[in-house]
Amino acid sequence: MQNSLEWQRFYHDVHGSATLADDYRFRTNASRVKNRNALHVVIESAIGSLSTAEIIYRLEAAGIAYARMNSMQEYLAHPQLAERDCWREVGSPAGTIQALMPPVRMDGVEPVMREVPALGQHTDRILAELGIADRTIATWRKEGVI
Repeated sequence: MQNSLEWQRFYHDVHGSATLADDYRFRTNASRVKNRNALHVVIESAIGSLSTAEIIYRLEAAGIAYARMNSMQEYLAHPQLAERDCWREVGSPAGTIQALMPPVRMDGVEPVMREVPALGQHTDRILAELGIADRTIATWRKEGVI
């Protein structure tokens, strides 16, 4: 909860128990942070059996800000990614794949979305840029370091 008012709405409207109001461990934000593990147990025992939809309903009805953690599948299938035209096709050693555009957008600038390199494709060039001698790179390759 972001503030005392949200905490009060949480224990009355979401958790459903006014007894939390009198629990010294959770009276202030500082005490809630200090007793975070105990707070998690209290919250999970009250809402852990509820469906995600019911928890969201209660939080929204109480006017409490929240964020939902999606699985990777839910994230990738999120409708906003398609609506905001975030996907681009790029080449890869395995064929064409869908890749997300960088999150920062600038008007009139299309981000560069190059082909995904093969494993080790740029190793020699990167090591050379770092100042590693060709002879050292060759030795590392021979020894299986790279």
